[in-house]
Amino acid sequence: MLTSAAPYQKKVWWLIGIVIVLKIFLSFFIELGNDEVYYYTYAVQPDWNHFDHPGMVGWMMRLTSLNLLWVSTLSMRLGSIICAGLATWTIFKTGSLLKDERAGYIAAWMYSISIYTSIIAGLFVLPDSPQLLFFTLSIYWMVNFVVNPGRFNLKDWVLLGLYIGLATLSKVHGLYLWIGFGAFILFHQTKTLQKRNLYLSILVTVICVFPILYWNIQNHFITYQYHSKRVMHTGILWDSFMQQIVGEVIYQNPLVYLSVFIALFNFKHLKLAFQNGGTSFVSLKLLLWLSLPLLFTFWGLSLFNPTLPHWTGPAYISLFLISGVYWSEYLHRKNKHHALPNLLKYATGLLITLILGVLLLIYVFPKQIGSTKKENLGEYNPINDLTGWEQFTIGFEMMVQKDKSKGIMKPNAPIVVHKWFPGGHILFYTARPLKMNVIAIGQLEDVHKFAWLNRDTPGLKIGDNAYYIVPSNLPVDPKLLYSEYFEKISEPDTIPIMSKDVLLRNFYVYRLLNCKKMPSSILITK
Repeated sequence: MLTSAAPYQKKVWWLIGIVIVLKIFLSFFIELGNDEVYYYTYAVQPDWNHFDHPGMVGWMMRLTSLNLLWVSTLSMRLGSIICAGLATWTIFKTGSLLKDERAGYIAAWMYSISIYTSIIAGLFVLPDSPQLLFFTLSIYWMVNFVVNPGRFNLKDWVLLGLYIGLATLSKVHGLYLWIGFGAFILFHQTKTLQKRNLYLSILVTVICVFPILYWNIQNHFITYQYHSKRVMHTGILWDSFMQQIVGEVIYQNPLVYLSVFIALFNFKHLKLAFQNGGTSFVSLKLLLWLSLPLLFTFWGLSLFNPTLPHWTGPAYISLFLISGVYWSEYLHRKNKHHALPNLLKYATGLLITLILGVLLLIYVFPKQIGSTKKENLGEYNPINDLTGWEQFTIGFEMMVQKDKSKGIMKPNAPIVVHKWFPGGHILFYTARPLKMNVIAIGQLEDVHKFAWLNRDTPGLKIGDNAYYIVPSNLPVDPKLLYSEYFEKISEPDTIPIMSKDVLLRNFYVYRLLNCKKMPSSILITK
């Protein structure tokens, strides 16, 4: 076992610092994606809960944007970057507690090169971003309880309940932390059930989660009605299951995933590292309980309903820690003094290559890798999720000014949206800087949070005009949507998005003229 004199703490600080600088750099070159601009609406209108998720990600953006006084791609993502850095340090401390500082360093490195933890949730702003910090803190406190039970006092139990509660206020499946910890207690440490502090800890979590329940009572449990519709399909969908598994491999970084698989395959051999099953080895069983129930739940759901790979992302945090222990012990047995196994060095190279490839594809060698048909130009081209909106807004602003000067459109004409995407982009990149209102007209399942934003936005009146924006990669016919509300819908003006003489997509701007019927409210109060 390595001694604490090994300079791994310094290595971790360097790792965190370098990664933060790189993420700040990337924030200036990659526009906010569909999900990120949508969660900006949580910051615009904070609440305990929203249509899709609890409110933590919105509060985080409010904090990092100085209460929306500083709104930019960096200020939106800054909370994610900071949370990822703190989570990396927490993982290092957890791995050090489990075995040694090299184990913690390896686990922290895996966290930093996993595409999900480092980029998807560690750079992009999602509910997962704050959740992963509270997930890692919860895991650290649980491991500390197992390794040092005699020193785990009332304050520690309260903090554990608080961290799980905050993880749940980020994303509801933070409650899986209690499921995993509870199962571990039932199967391995039943005496813990006699501790009153355990139930106090649970109570702290319940208090944290209560606002979510209260909001849903006020809104007729609309969040759970929505999510239940997503998991009520019948029949086995093998394609969905394979997409989930393959997606997890890609999201975690294929070589990171392989390093986890190797560690789990050799899990029983780790007993030798802990003197044939001491307290620390029991803590590895805890990590399995904190991972496997979440994995198996979503793998099972994917057999009957389409799922998304990042839903299982938090489950891999525990697996990174097990891998850190395994690879540290492996290097020790081989009498190697390397800080990292070669497999993780290759994984780092793979991630760097991927990031450079994306930047080159956007700015140096752009290529239309999506549809080339006029009716859906650019569809399936991932570049269009990360760029183009700032360029569009410049052209749209000129169009609006010309319309006003010619009297074609009324001065306060809003932008109408019928779906949360591209509604989020329109709100953040176009309506916000141009000080234009956005009004959602559509079904609740399509507009999501925009239904609540409507309450704080002046609605349409008879005789009003509005704009409707259609990116060619998200084709829709506004005449099918809004003919009953407006006397005339003009033929669109086209704003092309070009990069290095490559046409990536078109934006079609329609003018909706003379409102003849006011849309009914999307939210029905009972």
